[in-house]
Formats: sequence, C-alpha cells, structure tokens
Amino acid sequence: MTNNDTASQRLKLIQEHLETELSPDSLKIVDESHLHVGHAGSRDGKGHFKVVITTAQFKGISLIERHRLVYAALASLMETDIHALSIEAHIP
Repeated sequence: MTNNDTASQRLKLIQEHLETELSPDSLKIVDESHLHVGHAGSRDGKGHFKVVITTAQFKGISLIERHRLVYAALASLMETDIHALSIEAHIP
C-alpha cells in the first residue's frame, strides 16, 4: 500500500467513525501529516489530522466535552492511525 493509499484509508476511517458516532451536519477532515515530517508521530507511521465538525450532539455541552466526544469516537484510531488531532467542534 502506498502512502497515498494509507492516507486515503485513514481519512475514510476517521470519517466513518465520526459519522457513526456523532451524526455530523458538516464534517471536514484534513490530513496535515506533511506539515509534521520528522516529528515523533511521523516516524511511528501515525498521522496528524484536523477535524472541523458541526453536530447537534454538541448542543448544551462545553468545548472540552465536545472534544472528548470526538476523541471517544476516534479512540481506536488514536491507538493505530492518529498521532495528533486538531479539533474545531461547532454547534449548528
């Protein structure tokens, strides 16, 4: 599998997990791994990603709680595919 295949697969997995767990109104996932070449996470093969997500599930909860929901949805991928995650979590 090439690096592009791996990156595409990771993006797809992140999207699937977030859609299943959080039913977003909008979702944008950006692979920022190329910005971190040479960093520790890059060397272990995991990626750096940015998630911009809007979902009604965030209504009435704090920003920290929103981030916790995103991390919970991606917990298994944090072990295998994600080294770093930047999150923008919005309510509709």
